Amino acid sequence: MNLFHIISILITLAAAFSYINFRYLKLPSAIGLMLIAMLTSLTLLFLGPLTHGVEEQVADLVASIDFDDTLLHGMLSLLLFAGALHVNLGDLAKQRWVIAVLATAGVLSATFMVGYMAYWLFGFIGLEIPFIYCLLLGALIAPTDPIAVLGILAKAGAPKTLETKIVGESLFNDGVAVVVFLVLLGIATGEGEVSALSIAGLFVQEVIGGALYGLAIGGAAYWMLKQVDDYTVEVLITLALTTGGYALAEALHISAPIAIVVAGLLIGNHGRMFAMSDKTREHLDNFWKLVDEILNAVLFVLIGMEVLVLTYQEEFLLAGLLVIPMTLFARLIAVGLPIGLMRYSRDFSPMVVTILTWGGLRGGISVALALSLPAGEVRDTLVTITYIVVAFSIIVQGLTIGPLVKYSKKVN
Repeated sequence: MNLFHIISILITLAAAFSYINFRYLKLPSAIGLMLIAMLTSLTLLFLGPLTHGVEEQVADLVASIDFDDTLLHGMLSLLLFAGALHVNLGDLAKQRWVIAVLATAGVLSATFMVGYMAYWLFGFIGLEIPFIYCLLLGALIAPTDPIAVLGILAKAGAPKTLETKIVGESLFNDGVAVVVFLVLLGIATGEGEVSALSIAGLFVQEVIGGALYGLAIGGAAYWMLKQVDDYTVEVLITLALTTGGYALAEALHISAPIAIVVAGLLIGNHGRMFAMSDKTREHLDNFWKLVDEILNAVLFVLIGMEVLVLTYQEEFLLAGLLVIPMTLFARLIAVGLPIGLMRYSRDFSPMVVTILTWGGLRGGISVALALSLPAGEVRDTLVTITYIVVAFSIIVQGLTIGPLVKYSKKVN
């Protein structure tokens, strides 16, 4: 099956599931698409021989898609730019210290808390997972994904400051979590140098280098946008910035996600204000909104279909269920401790720690990172555990965060 056939099947499924969700389920788009895809996949899995080979064909299709490569080295650049494009830099600046702490110290603390608790848990239930791979599990579960929850927060009337914290954290913690994951993966595979100096150097190269590079390519694109007044050319410039800039960042071994977020913030604020006409802004917004919605539809369908390629063993399923409360506890500490310290110098909305904890949904990044692990039984174990955490996060937490926000408003 060639690339065109795979893309056409995914888009067809996304369109069909979107129709079903819009007409009948009426769930938030991302949650509805993933739930329908998951239920369809589970139905095929359980029916087995009764599907006359359909289940095997669909499983082969899913297995033929390199999920981690498709997301981490393709779709992610477009999704991050689309997300950053509409974030107000002024709002982000007001929450900069909260976002910076959650996206750095929060990611690191969650990584080690989940890693230590998972190592103890796995030993208790008889799973032999090396400690470094438990830390890798913590790193790949650390990044949050706001896609499934943002619409719900807006509908529930969540404070703008809360939305900014969730979006800002998720935009930057993807890049930080990927860097932490790569450092740990290098140690696990013996390809990375294990010393505080080398790890700090890699972190500076990836994160600081990515931010500076993002400013450079964003500035170059901004200068080009100011020289023309043709929306087709200007949309192409932003598309080239996103795809070409991301690819070059990977070649330079700096954080491509952070680079694209920084470039997107620059274009979305100064670029929109000073380098575009009203007509260009309208076309640019419509284009990137459509790209964002289409890619997210395909992404959540893919996440739902990954059910077909999981390894189903009782120990893996039990471990996945037990890791869910551990992940929430680590998130609670990672969010609650810094916000508790910051309360002395700034005000926060009611129940902010509870909402940030429960609203810290995991998504495609976690699944993609798990699938990028070296092949073997450890990888199969961690992929299944990660998928269970992600599925619970998107479906259960995603569907209940709205009522929680409404309750917090009553408390106030």
